[in-house]
Amino acid sequence: MEKVILDAFERIPGNKKFKEGGFIAGVIYGDNIKEAISVKFELLPLKKILAQHGSNAKVWVKCGEDKKFGFVKAIQRHPVSATINHVDIQVVSLDHEIKLQLPISFKGEANIIDNLLQLQIHKSEIDVFGNMALMPDVVTIDIAGKKLGDTITIADFDLDKKIKITDEEDQIYAAIIARKEQVEEDEVTKEELIVEPVVEA
Repeated sequence: MEKVILDAFERIPGNKKFKEGGFIAGVIYGDNIKEAISVKFELLPLKKILAQHGSNAKVWVKCGEDKKFGFVKAIQRHPVSATINHVDIQVVSLDHEIKLQLPISFKGEANIIDNLLQLQIHKSEIDVFGNMALMPDVVTIDIAGKKLGDTITIADFDLDKKIKITDEEDQIYAAIIARKEQVEEDEVTKEELIVEPVVEA
């Protein structure tokens, strides 16, 4: 497992001046932590980690010389600008079992577009339960070979057998449908083929 390190710095609750210095407020809590610890994170490294490893990124949080393993539990954003305001990190042991929502990444979409098809996403995350150390950052599904009418279900996921999917067994995550533009073109063609009957005077 890649060791992603996120530096945390001491934060005095109520002091918002640190935001001007490129920091974001956060808290650390979880296993063997009696009370939540108020911290601040550098915004740019944090955004880079989230971009590469997803909204539930697994990280080693470094506070001075102390290093704890955990994951991003929650991200609070501004309701208008969507900028990050606050981040919660939950510390867990590597063998800790936990419920998570893993983001789904669909690859091969260009292939179905070439076949005048498109991907219709019904659910962009998968609910799972299992060992934290085994959890991937994202679940990737290859849809390049999918055909019209095919659906993405639990059977399409290739996860470690120790990770349990807690979604409903008949959950449909996505479907392959005809491209909207193609459907409209077909409808126009059908209309052009309709010949109005000639009424003789």
